[in-house]
Formats: sequence, structure tokens, C-alpha cells
Amino acid sequence: MTMTRDDLAERAFIYGGKDGVSVAAYRWSGAEPARFVVQIAHGMAEHARRYMPVARDLIAAGALVYANDHRGHGRTAGSVDKLGDFGEGGYDAMPEDMAILTRQIRTEQPGLPVILLGHSMGSFAAQVYALDHSDLIDGLVLSGSTAIDVLAKARAEAGGTLNTPFEPSRTAYDWLSRDEAAVDAYIADPYCGFQGRNRPATQAGAQRAANPAELKRIRPDLPIYLFAGDKDPLNGDLAFLHVLIERYRAAGVKDVTYDFYPGGRHEMLNETNRDEVIANLMKWINRVAG
Repeated sequence: MTMTRDDLAERAFIYGGKDGVSVAAYRWSGAEPARFVVQIAHGMAEHARRYMPVARDLIAAGALVYANDHRGHGRTAGSVDKLGDFGEGGYDAMPEDMAILTRQIRTEQPGLPVILLGHSMGSFAAQVYALDHSDLIDGLVLSGSTAIDVLAKARAEAGGTLNTPFEPSRTAYDWLSRDEAAVDAYIADPYCGFQGRNRPATQAGAQRAANPAELKRIRPDLPIYLFAGDKDPLNGDLAFLHVLIERYRAAGVKDVTYDFYPGGRHEMLNETNRDEVIANLMKWINRVAG
């Protein structure tokens, strides 16, 4: 175990993914006993340790935090030249990798409520995870998410890049946040900003997550919370997120709530109003986890 700044205790470990892939993961804790666990699933072209500032806030509020580096990301990739390569299992193995970690959390932390927080690509994987494993978690949080199939269709029709709505722009990543320091830190991070080399079968997960019959597999009492900026290019001025919300409600999920932030871009956890976002997230977690 190593200690990081602000006395955050970090344990790095490896576990076996769905098809035997070695998945790198972290557990972060504080000095006080935890009341609940938050499992974080990071987004595309980033890595778990980017979420250490979020982990600190969560731990200060009573959490124990776990996160893994997805296939082709962070330490799981193995080296910088392999970043973006999801390997033979592809993108669609990610939800099962996440479920294996949840089971490990349940073994290590018996009795603690577990909240799954997925951001962007991690939220897409979390949508699929919920179809098969909603019994493993006590709440689901989707950050920077969207109706995956609707987004894919809209991007195919519109063209351009995610940064197009913000041109002329200061950088190619202005779409992430209004906070220039956060954007610059992303650009400077050698484990961020790469392109995916191998993402087979991404449409399979999107199709499942849009299928009414599949959505009915989610247990109806699973609390789901979504938060996003209304200028996030992934959500079509929130229209695509409202599609997702209505799908969950039509499937019988009883507790679907959300917070949307005017002017906010893709990474609300790294936005200029980050403190407000964290406060609202904690309000929801405290209601769900007790």
C-alpha cells in the first residue's frame, strides 16, 4: 500500500477479467471507516487515476473507492504503445470485467452498499452491465452519458468532431470542459487522448442497451442517477439523454433522477462548477446508500 498526497491510501492490484486478461485496478481509502463503496468506470482515452480528486471528495463523505483501468487503458494496456487496443475480448468484454470487480468488492467489503459510477465510455459499459448485473449494485450513476445508438446515428449523419461545436477553439479538447487547466492536464497526460485501435462489437452493446426486452432485465428498484452538461456534444442538447431516461422508465425502473447543468461540457466532474456537481452527487448517494 502506498500513500498519496492528502493522506489518501492507495492499493494497486491486478485481477482476472472475463477471458483471463489481467486488469489493473485501484482501491482508495481514508482514515475513517467507510459507509459505502463507489466503483468508478472511466471513459475512453483516459484512466482510473484521473479520478483521484473525485475519490478524495467521495472518501471525505464516507466512501471507499475502487476503479479499474479498462482494456487498452492505463496499466491494463501494459505500455503506452498499446493504448487504445481492446484486444481479443474487445469493448464488449468491459461490462463483465467490471462485474468481476464488483464481486470482489462484495467479498472484501461485505455489508457495504455499492454504487457504480460510469463516465462516458464507462457509462456505456455500465448501461450494458445493468442489463445483466443490476443485482450486484445498490445504485447506478451515469456521467457524460447518452443513448448510444441515437448518438451513433446522429454522428454518422452530421459528421465533424466532438470539438466542432466549440470552434474556433483553443485546443482539440475544448469539448471536455470549460476549465482550461483541466483540459491542459488531459493533454499533458501521456495516458490520455489516444485513438482506439480495436473496438469490435461496440454496436452489440448499443443494440442491447436500446432493446426494450433487454431493459426489462434491470431490477425495477435500482436507483439510477444521470448528470450532464447541456453543451456536452454526446447528448444532443440533452435530447439523447431524455431518450435514455424514458427507456428506463418505460422498462419499469422506478427511481430515475437527473441533474443537468447549463453550459456544462462533457466532463462535469472536471468542470468549472465541479463543487456543485459533487455536492449533488453526494446528496443522491446519501439518499441511496443511507
